[in-house]
Amino acid sequence: MEEVPENAPDHCPGTQSEYAGKESTCAGCPNQVICASGAPKLPDPDIEKIKDSLKNVKSKILILSGKGGVGKSTVSCMLARAFARNQDCAVGLMDIDICGPSIPRIMGAEGEQIHQSGSGMSPVFVEENLSVMSIGFMLPSVDDAVIWRGPKKNGLIKRFLKDVDWESLDYLLVDTPPGTSDEHLSIVQYLKPAGLNGAVVVTTPQEVSLLDVRKEINFCKQTGIPVIGVVENMSIFVCPKCKTKSSIFPATTGGGERLAMDMGVPFLGKIPLDPRIGHACDEGRNLFEDYPDSELSMAYINIVQGVQAHLEITSYATTT
Repeated sequence: MEEVPENAPDHCPGTQSEYAGKESTCAGCPNQVICASGAPKLPDPDIEKIKDSLKNVKSKILILSGKGGVGKSTVSCMLARAFARNQDCAVGLMDIDICGPSIPRIMGAEGEQIHQSGSGMSPVFVEENLSVMSIGFMLPSVDDAVIWRGPKKNGLIKRFLKDVDWESLDYLLVDTPPGTSDEHLSIVQYLKPAGLNGAVVVTTPQEVSLLDVRKEINFCKQTGIPVIGVVENMSIFVCPKCKTKSSIFPATTGGGERLAMDMGVPFLGKIPLDPRIGHACDEGRNLFEDYPDSELSMAYINIVQGVQAHLEITSYATTT
């Protein structure tokens, strides 16, 4: 990835480029001498710090989607809560959707503050075995906009990985923004040396969503990230009273299941569109405590079981 300093001029070739410090656009840049010397091309020392910080995290999973509005942050939160149903399982949820940090609200932690300790920043605990980190905890107001360029975003992602005291975790889920840009390249670059286990890709059934999700799966393949599976969110609408099922977003081309088959990746399951998920997110409530036997809760539990089965298989394959 071509790193671009925050104070660099427009059209900077990046510190890792062979043209660093040598282009006409580099003239007058305060970084020109050091870039031209080749010093920035040395290995990033923070990579080792990240590896050390996450050495006690067993599984690191990205939650991705090329399309905005598919409920990726909701899925991230519900998966984290589903994993944490097992009280013997320690779960962390990291929010790198820096310009749209909705995780604090969904997890019922809005207004919480991050505390510094001798071992680094302490994440916010929403359950005894479930911790969360988000830029939303750092903003003076929930209405404040984060207007940052790529380098500053990358710096915050590094801090979340190397300076947060995640302690020992069974699972670290990383909620990402839509697309395949700065944040995605950074998290892959920083996490792969520490042992990135794979990605869960979220889509909705309609073709307008699947178009972008195909790009996301190709991004995973090009960057060497294993695709744990595809999740189809908002699959059908289930009436909470009469249990009638309706397709709000018709799967005109086969939906997420057909996409997974065509792309050669696993399909983890379908999540129904249920008004109760909206209430749970707005109020920061635990879906699995309020509606433990609902079809919605069971869908997430089945997906978690699919993720766990995939991780067990891949772990066995790498140790034999």
